[in-house]
Amino acid sequence: MTALALRRDGPGTVKVPGPRRRLIGLVVALVALLVLLVLSVMIGSTAIAPSVVWDALFRPSADIDQFAIRDYRLPRTVAGLAVGAALGLSGALMQALTRNPLAEPGILGVNAGASFAVTVAVGLLGVRDIGDYMWFAFAGALVVTIMVLALGSTRQGQSPVAMVLAGICIGAVLGGAREALQLTNPEAFDAMRSWNAGSILGRPLEIVWPILPFFAVAIVLAFAVAGPLNAMALGDELAVAQGVRLARTRVLAVIALTLLAGGATAIAGPIAFVGLMVPHVARWIVGPHQRWIFAYSVLLGPILLLASDILGRVVMHPSEVPVGVVTAFVGAPVLIALARRKRASGL
Repeated sequence: MTALALRRDGPGTVKVPGPRRRLIGLVVALVALLVLLVLSVMIGSTAIAPSVVWDALFRPSADIDQFAIRDYRLPRTVAGLAVGAALGLSGALMQALTRNPLAEPGILGVNAGASFAVTVAVGLLGVRDIGDYMWFAFAGALVVTIMVLALGSTRQGQSPVAMVLAGICIGAVLGGAREALQLTNPEAFDAMRSWNAGSILGRPLEIVWPILPFFAVAIVLAFAVAGPLNAMALGDELAVAQGVRLARTRVLAVIALTLLAGGATAIAGPIAFVGLMVPHVARWIVGPHQRWIFAYSVLLGPILLLASDILGRVVMHPSEVPVGVVTAFVGAPVLIALARRKRASGL
């Protein structure tokens, strides 16, 4: 009997949609993502017609609107696509690994660890190139992930509340230390002001390309451990009885989580709540099967991020609100609602 079957037949049954309904939902999400990709290229300080977007991509000229599309809006959209997918999947992976419906890289301090490490690299070591400071982002994310997992573990197993408290405390400490470092050398961090707020504005493709291979590896690892994570949702003893190697699964999941959260933070800075909201929406649609949750999270993450980024461009036109601020406004009420529920999304 598979983990999923146990979950369906046991007490407190969770409704699981059939494969056809899941597949239809996946196609709908893909279409919505394609629409948002087009809107992200079209909408900005100046509205650009679809025909100009088409010409910019396939019949390039020296037109100023085409220049804006190729050099600014297209890289921004690609960054939103990559960062959204990484944050969505990292949230789903962290919730599955910790069996905690409130887990996500932002709340558990993983993004704060990555951003603190980047701040140290830029402010104290003089690192400026993303090809160099992304390694600091990966290291910071890894260290905080291990710290939160260790502090949130008790003799009875991992405590969701203890992990959230540990993550919030670590994130607060690292956030304060980051601010202090930036005050000591404001000139060095002036160019990173939008990065600190969580933004994909002004991210050229040269920043995104080096991190995409790490995202690809992380996605492969995440789907490889999806089956074992399904079994671990029933408890470690049942998972071991089904042949799951717990240590290997956790190590691979932490590696994938580190690559996703660290890479996303290196590109866009700390963006919270995307990893919290997206997996819950995915579970509402497909039930508790991790492989489907991961697939949906890869699509729903960029949908949420790009929609928030587009909203941030128009809500205070002609100024812009960083996408990290928009997701915080949306995510904070969602976190409160989830925290007040006795059971969240079938975890």
